[in-house]
Amino acid sequence: MAEAWYEKSFGQDYLLVYKHRDMQGAQAEASRMAGWLTLAPGANILDLCCGMGRHSLALAEEGYRVTGMDLSEVLLAEARRLDERGQVEWVRGDMRRVPLQGPYDGVVNLFTSFGYFETDEENGAVLREIGRLLAPGGRFLIDFLNARFVERHLVPSSERQDGAITIRESRSIENGYVCKRIVLSEPGKPDRCYRERVRLYGLDDFRRLLAGTGLKLDQVHGDYDSGTYSEEESKRLILVGTKEGA
Repeated sequence: MAEAWYEKSFGQDYLLVYKHRDMQGAQAEASRMAGWLTLAPGANILDLCCGMGRHSLALAEEGYRVTGMDLSEVLLAEARRLDERGQVEWVRGDMRRVPLQGPYDGVVNLFTSFGYFETDEENGAVLREIGRLLAPGGRFLIDFLNARFVERHLVPSSERQDGAITIRESRSIENGYVCKRIVLSEPGKPDRCYRERVRLYGLDDFRRLLAGTGLKLDQVHGDYDSGTYSEEESKRLILVGTKEGA
């Protein structure tokens, strides 16, 4: 069976391509998330698809007990390296079949870590897992791209330099997905190529996928400044809600 793009792309080169994502930005976003989630200090939160752990560590600094889960051993190793005080529990797992029981007071899924899979059934499985893992009355937050904004403002190609390495990124919309091809060129070495592919789900799609999960959507934001969501203008689609049954 062919290797899925997300099994290849989240390795050492990912740390290079996305190293401009900083802890200061993550801390500001975590502070805003804390205000939206309205969880008591010490509440336990699962960061589902935590990557290199920026937001997990920032949420821990906000006073929460945090578990960070990701599929990539490389990114988890970086997260453990950054977690100098051992504030977070790090776990490897697939977001469709999370190897944890919970219950958690909060679950967050950030930085467009959704829509990776081929079918609504597989992507919907992630939401069903969030519902399973949350305690009744628990809170969830999904920070996703705004599909319409991406379609209207897509930058077809870009290039930048990191030391001797040239990073070229090309982007396209294909069959309802936003696709990115990343090529790293280094003198004397073969080019290294990666792909990213995310389903362009909109707000109505999320409402449909949330049906039957036990999750209720309470708020929709267009950015981390609590901007009102606009399908045409917002850069992000941030969903905040509650597991029913409290």
